Amino acid sequence: MYDFMALDRPSTPLVDRGIALHKMIRLITMGLGGEGYLNFMGNEFGHPEWIDFPRGDQRLPNGKIIAGNNNSFDKCRRRFDLGDAVYLRYHGMQEFDRAMQHLEEIYGFMTSEHQYISRKNEGDRVIVFERGNLVFVFNFHWTKSYSDYRVGCLKPGKYKIVLDSDDPLFGGFKRLDQDAEYFSKEGWYDDRPRSFLVYTPSRTAVVYALVEDELEPAGGPRLILTNSM
Repeated sequence: MYDFMALDRPSTPLVDRGIALHKMIRLITMGLGGEGYLNFMGNEFGHPEWIDFPRGDQRLPNGKIIAGNNNSFDKCRRRFDLGDAVYLRYHGMQEFDRAMQHLEEIYGFMTSEHQYISRKNEGDRVIVFERGNLVFVFNFHWTKSYSDYRVGCLKPGKYKIVLDSDDPLFGGFKRLDQDAEYFSKEGWYDDRPRSFLVYTPSRTAVVYALVEDELEPAGGPRLILTNSM
């Protein structure tokens, strides 16, 4: 995505789709990829077009010449400055990556012994899983948003949103109430002893945590939604 990435220009459906899926893919990789998350080659967004080191023309044994790039350094770089540019949409993508790291720092879900995938609904395009005391809800559907969507959970209590890919800080559309509270209900659902209802907008990833896990001062984890860190 090269065009329409400046915040002072209207976005396009292509850009909106790309940014939304980029965030979801990163989070589901971090959430289900094991005990580590590698942010390296192929997982960053600092490539302007492609990586091409300076090289001259090359003559093959058969005499054919493979053209070089005139020893140009133009593509021999990564544009990490794009993420720091607050006037570009890349900045929101970088903020989301920081928020994921902050979420792991607070909750340590990647090393938790409790991991369970409770829903993989091909029709709804929804994936729900637990890691530690966090519940991850992904809606990959390109148009459908679901109200009162029931998701299973292990522990009883009140849940809150601690990470929302649709937050405006991350280039989202603010379709969720960050102050909403979600109360678990007894009864088996998706092979879980309890469940709660959520609103899951299309192409979003949302992480819910038990309120009992909230750190002091109150609202600490919400820093990932309001600060640049």
